[in-house]
Amino acid sequence: MASATNSNFTLFYTSSAARTLRRVTTVRCSPRGNRGPLVKGRTLSTEAIQAIQALKRAYKTDPTNLPTHQLSRLIKSDLTAAMMELLRQDQCVLAARVFSTIQSEYGADLDMYAEMAVALARNGLTAEIDLLIDEMEKGGRIVCDESRGLLRLVKAVIVAGRKESTVKIYGMIVRNSSSSYEMDEYLGRVLSRGLRRFGEEKLADEIDLELGRLYKGVFVKS
Repeated sequence: MASATNSNFTLFYTSSAARTLRRVTTVRCSPRGNRGPLVKGRTLSTEAIQAIQALKRAYKTDPTNLPTHQLSRLIKSDLTAAMMELLRQDQCVLAARVFSTIQSEYGADLDMYAEMAVALARNGLTAEIDLLIDEMEKGGRIVCDESRGLLRLVKAVIVAGRKESTVKIYGMIVRNSSSSYEMDEYLGRVLSRGLRRFGEEKLADEIDLELGRLYKGVFVKS
């Protein structure tokens, strides 16, 4: 598994340059039904292909010295396409470097976090999922009127067995939800069942109570 080599190599990091550029980021879901091919990562420009090749060559030589400065020259669509292609190849370490650039330069939406979490779980890099969620918690806040990206993220974290990250995601939802926000019923069910499975009965009951209030006559306790 190419992406799992060199297990001491930290996936998510903040260089001094990135710290200077980093800003507080609002994490948003991408609009439903409005995801073009670049978001799916199936269309690669010449620049994106060259960046991928440069990263892979450098990684084979010295995994600790990647030419990430080249990434800052790419536009967001090229960065997104490159990240998605690297995830498709299970090159999680390299994809994480591209993800960090996107996060620093443009801000990453929930679909991107979900894609990273799914790939990390698929490759058995479950501890790195906790680092990913820590980055999300430190770098911004969840504002999500459409919950598809958030749902995929929650599912990936729960399937990977990451209790603390699941609790953190729920905490971010609670802290950053507006008074008009209504949790999606299916998302609530998934969160409730996951938290209950992790032994977080109180939090699960809290979600069930809210869902019961929102979906009277429809919701059945998980």
